[in-house]
Amino acid sequence: MEYRYLGRSGLKVSVLTMGTMTFGGSERIGHTDLPGAARQVDLCLEAGINLYDTANVYNRGASEEILGAVLKDNGRRQKALVATKVRFKMGEGPNEIGLSRHHIIAEAEASLRRLQTDVIDLYQVHEWDGMTPIEETMEALDTLVRQGKVRYIGCSNYSGWHIMKALMAADKRHGQRFVSQQIHYSLHSRDAEYELVPVGQDQGLGVLIWSPLAGGLLSGKYRRDSSPETGRHVGGFREPPVYDWEKLYSIIDVIVGIAEARGVSGAQVALAWLLGRPGVTSAIIGGRNEAQFCDNIAAAALVLSAEERGRLDAASRPPLLYPYWHQSFTAQDRLGPADRDLISPYAEEFKRG
Repeated sequence: MEYRYLGRSGLKVSVLTMGTMTFGGSERIGHTDLPGAARQVDLCLEAGINLYDTANVYNRGASEEILGAVLKDNGRRQKALVATKVRFKMGEGPNEIGLSRHHIIAEAEASLRRLQTDVIDLYQVHEWDGMTPIEETMEALDTLVRQGKVRYIGCSNYSGWHIMKALMAADKRHGQRFVSQQIHYSLHSRDAEYELVPVGQDQGLGVLIWSPLAGGLLSGKYRRDSSPETGRHVGGFREPPVYDWEKLYSIIDVIVGIAEARGVSGAQVALAWLLGRPGVTSAIIGGRNEAQFCDNIAAAALVLSAEERGRLDAASRPPLLYPYWHQSFTAQDRLGPADRDLISPYAEEFKRG
């Protein structure tokens, strides 16, 4: 297992993270009970995975409770880093939602109880809250770190300007900065390359990827003429949204072609492509069963050739939006590293065009 630094911190995390949304879940997303969760965690620990991601809102706290119960036994907690999140509605009261100081502090303490631990290794704000001053949010997170209840802080589902506003607020008061962002990014959805991946590189944020297989769409099981009998999208799950099914199927065709030639699964190909992208720290894997975890774990050892990566890039590359196409025309002589990672792959296209 490879380990990478989480942003500019000194913390090393495995390139694969175990996601726990199915713990205590439902038939739509998968339902993992306590014994099943223990087996899955042990599989991941044995493979060298050291980061375990959950959220207070996952199944109304059940995910945290099951993860906490599993980790407290057999010395598992000493081998695991625990990441959880706060933002979404956790009760009926008017202050049981959002990123106010009140909600952050109360939910951090509730998560600690459910997780049966003294400290949360990575505490992430789960979504933007435009009604709470960012200074209040960042001060509350800083307080938790200084109290020893949280070790590192991160954000999830923020836009580029949200991230910069938060970092500015932290820097202004010499407080704790985000060390990571958790984002959606995959061969199907490369929107993050416009702003989120570059801001992560520029500001030293680790990048954790949720749903790297697009809710299973990139596993190779979904084809133009067939689909599995079970799965999130079969059950009506709509994250991520699909705006162009033909393009999605064209991406899947390339994934399946490479997978068949390599004798591996489509999921492994999609994950290996992602782990080789600039700025990516770790991909969060999940599964309804142990077989899915075993298959995904194998992706950490799969190295794609330049030719294979080129085929996947060509099938999935999004259009270069403004102002980036303009920068490609006029700023090639003054591009920084993060700029080049975004713009350079398009340079030959524009020359031909």
